[in-house]
Amino acid sequence: MKLDNFDRQILSLIQADASLSAAEIGERIGLSQSPCWRRINRLEEAGIIMRRVAQLDRRKLGLDMLVFATVKLTAHGRRSLPEFAEAVRTYPEVLECYTIMGDMDFMLKILTRDIYAYERFFFSKLSQLPGVQEVNSSIAMSNIKMTSELPLSLAEAAQD
Repeated sequence: MKLDNFDRQILSLIQADASLSAAEIGERIGLSQSPCWRRINRLEEAGIIMRRVAQLDRRKLGLDMLVFATVKLTAHGRRSLPEFAEAVRTYPEVLECYTIMGDMDFMLKILTRDIYAYERFFFSKLSQLPGVQEVNSSIAMSNIKMTSELPLSLAEAAQD
């Protein structure tokens, strides 16, 4: 789908504040409500806008332990890769999971209340999955940058 300047502006505004109405977005970019709404709807139907969510402050909710864990499966365990992926999808502690290249097979972003909750998660769930050979955990101490906003300036080059 080819994006024009109006589409890019809409995406930029929605990324920054998903609660904006079509009228508010249209007013900011110089479109009336109806054409703006049609564009938003087209972007949703194309799957470019996947969903609209609110970002919550994890610390204010008592979720203080952010862990990045890399997981290596045994050579035999790699045959059960779909089983591992399915199990990880069911764990609410796992916010993100990626297959990665290199020495390890997966990178997980895990969130728990504290180190003790992570320890319970590690010993009762993660390390018990079939084929898990090795898990390396790194605790995030501070946040330098966090955004969910995609760099649309980079996407523009791919679209033009």
